[in-house]
Amino acid sequence: MPGRRIGARAFVVAALGGVLVGLVGGAFRWCLGHADALRADLLESGAGLGPAGRLLPVLVTAAGAALACGIARRVPYAAGSGIQHVEAVWRRQSDAPALWLLPAKFAGGVVAIGSGLVLGREGPIVHMGAAVGALAGHHTRQDPEDTRILHTALAGAGLAAAFTAPLGGLLFVCEEVTRSVRPRLVLLTMVGTVAAALGCRLVVGDAPVLPMPDLALPPIWSMPLFLLLGVAAGVLGPAYSALVVRALEAVEGVTRIPPVAKAAAIGAVVGALMTVEPLLGGGGDELSERLLTGHLPAVGALVLYFAVRFVAGPLSYAAGTPGGLFAPLLALGALLGTLTQSLAAPVLPAGAPGPAAFAAVGMAALFTGVVRAPLTGVVLVLEMTGSAPLLIPLLLACFAAALTATRLDSTPLYDTLRHRMLQRP
Repeated sequence: MPGRRIGARAFVVAALGGVLVGLVGGAFRWCLGHADALRADLLESGAGLGPAGRLLPVLVTAAGAALACGIARRVPYAAGSGIQHVEAVWRRQSDAPALWLLPAKFAGGVVAIGSGLVLGREGPIVHMGAAVGALAGHHTRQDPEDTRILHTALAGAGLAAAFTAPLGGLLFVCEEVTRSVRPRLVLLTMVGTVAAALGCRLVVGDAPVLPMPDLALPPIWSMPLFLLLGVAAGVLGPAYSALVVRALEAVEGVTRIPPVAKAAAIGAVVGALMTVEPLLGGGGDELSERLLTGHLPAVGALVLYFAVRFVAGPLSYAAGTPGGLFAPLLALGALLGTLTQSLAAPVLPAGAPGPAAFAAVGMAALFTGVVRAPLTGVVLVLEMTGSAPLLIPLLLACFAAALTATRLDSTPLYDTLRHRMLQRP
């Protein structure tokens, strides 16, 4: 409510809750890091065992998807990203998550993402953060409005922990979840996101999420290139959103097969893709980091990565396991930016921005085309990469992506997912 004073107790709850969210998010990231290493060893070992050994990753990913789906089905709202549920609670369209959401999201998310499904860590961490906020508000006897604010503020803390991006978490709350800027909400979210970022650093350290080399300020003449990249992202964003929804509808429409079996089949498909190329599966951080640090495959490989992951992400989301959309979307955007630069490179003059600059801008632009939160996309990429010279290209590309997607009359993805969630019995 505008004009309400914020008591000291609410700040303390937001700070302590933010630290807890940071520790939980850091532990989640730590577990995923070890799961990724185990998956890489498994793929390498399977390749060394011949044709029969290649079945091992397929079976493991199928089993992981089935187990994660089974876990999610036992707890309401545990499947999927959870961001749409956070938005529904803010709008008083749904109840806050229960305590059991925390272990379900944590265990199910580690198993699903760790086994190789093309899903992101941010969805589970955001949802767990929201659950911590709701429980903290309830158990410290905050009034219902402050409990609702803490639920939302610590969801932003979850995003801060997922990407070590406290300002991105704050903008996510204001621009995407609530679409409002209220002093009480902003201040409590600031406290929560900073505390979460600090708490997460205790577990995963201080290194940037996606380190990249220092970049020069792009020349003025190159700005139209970034605008065109934004337009491309604005066209592809609605297509990706539509594919996510179509995949959910298609999988749900197959009623004769149990959900856990459907998840296993999707996991088997993703596992088979990873036996061909490990970078075709997983959340996409390794792929993004390679593109940002100049380890560039041939144009044909870029096209393959983009096409396969464009479909594998929505397919993985339809498996009904815990897992988000942001991280795979950022990797897809990095592929789009790198591919754009690679195709344009033969006609670009000397001094043109390199592929790393286009990869970083593509990440924010495609995120904007799908989520329709341009400032959040810009700041997330800046905080994850430390690429301050790209501020103007990022703003231009995200403006173009948002405008293009809006002109195409597409609905932001999380609005669609929220409406689907509320319509289901």
